[in-house]
Amino acid sequence: MLKDFSIQALFMGVLTTFVGFASSFAVVLHGLQSVGATDAQAASGLMALSIALGLCAIVLSTVTRLPISIAWSTPGGALLASTGVVEGGFNAAVGAFLICAVLIVVAGLFKPLGRAVAAIPAPLANAMLAGVLIGLCFAPVKAIGFNPLLGLPIVLAWIVVGAFKRLWAVPAALAAFVLVVAFGVDIPDGAMGSLEQALRPPVEFVRPVFNLPAFISIALPLFIVTMASQNIPGIAVLKVNGYEPKPGPLFSVTGLFSIMAAPFGGHAVNLAAITAAMCAGQDAHPDPARRYWAVLVSGISYVILGLLAGAVTTFVALAPPILIQAVAGLALVGAFSGSAMAAFQAPESREAAAITFLVTASGVSFAGISGAFWGLLAGGLMLALSRFVQAAKK
Repeated sequence: MLKDFSIQALFMGVLTTFVGFASSFAVVLHGLQSVGATDAQAASGLMALSIALGLCAIVLSTVTRLPISIAWSTPGGALLASTGVVEGGFNAAVGAFLICAVLIVVAGLFKPLGRAVAAIPAPLANAMLAGVLIGLCFAPVKAIGFNPLLGLPIVLAWIVVGAFKRLWAVPAALAAFVLVVAFGVDIPDGAMGSLEQALRPPVEFVRPVFNLPAFISIALPLFIVTMASQNIPGIAVLKVNGYEPKPGPLFSVTGLFSIMAAPFGGHAVNLAAITAAMCAGQDAHPDPARRYWAVLVSGISYVILGLLAGAVTTFVALAPPILIQAVAGLALVGAFSGSAMAAFQAPESREAAAITFLVTASGVSFAGISGAFWGLLAGGLMLALSRFVQAAKK
C-alpha cells in the first residue's frame, strides 16, 4: 500500500479537503442553525460530519483501493436552511437525520428502494434542488444591501478570482470574509479568548426526537436530495474515470457513518460529486490504481479540520449572519445554475418542473411540512396529469 503513495496524490488530497471544506462549511453551519441548532450544536455537527466523512473516506479507499471521495451533503445543508425550525426543534431535526441515514443504508441494501429514488424524474429532482438553493443564492446581493463595505469585497473576490480560476473562487470569497471580519467588524472584548477556548473539540450530544412533521419536512427531502444530488452523481463521476464499484455497498457505508454523526448534530455524509473528480482524475496520479491515496490524504485532513470546528464556528459567529450566508450563497451559484438548467431543459416536463420549483422556492409550509416536499408532490402530480392527457389523445 505504501508503494502506491505519491507526492502528487498528497497535494491533490490536501487541495480537495481545502476546496471541499472552505467552499461549503458555511452552508452546513447555516443549515444546522436554521433548524434550531445553537452555535455549540452547529459546531458539534460540523465536527461530527468532518470526522465521519474523513473516516468513511479512509475506510472505503483502503478496502477498495479506489478513489471513493466522501463529502457532507451540501444540498442537504441548503435544504435545512430553507426548511426552518420544525416541531420539536433541533432534537426533532436530529431524529430526522437518523431516519434519513437509515433510509440511505436501506437504499444500498434493498435494490428496489435505490431504483425508486433513481426513478424520480430528473427534471423534478433538479427543480426541487433549484428551489431549495435559490434562497441562499440571494444572500450575496442582500449582504451588499446590508453593508456594501462588508458585502462587496466578498462578492468581488469571488468574481475576480473566479474569472481566472473557478476552483479558487469560493476559497477567495472565504478569505475576503475572514479579512472583512478581522478589519471591518467590531470584535467584542474577550472574543479572542473565546476563540482559544473553542480549540477544544466541540462535542454536543443531542437526544433525537421522532415526529411526523420532521420526517416529512426533513428526513424524506434530505434523503432524496442526498441520493439524487450526491450519491448517484458520485457513482457517475467514478464511472467516467474508469472505475466500476458496486453502488449499493457504498451507499450503505455512507449511511452507517451518517448514523454515527447524527446524534452529534451531523445531517448526512455521502459520496462526493465535485471533489470526486479531483481525486479520481489524472491530476491525482497518472496511474489510476494509485489515485486512492488522494482520498486517503483527504480523509485524514478532514478529521484534522473536524477537530478545529469549534474555532471555525466561533470565528464565524463574530460576523453578521448575512456575511457568512453570502459566502454560502456564492458556493451554491454553480449548483443552482446546473440544477435549474437541467430542470427546464426538456419541454415535455417544463411546466411540472416550474411548479416544483415555485412551490419549493416559496418557502411556504403547509401542516408543518416544508415546501420541498410539497413542491415535489405538486410537480409529480402535474407531470402525471400531463402524461395521462397525452396518452388519452393517442
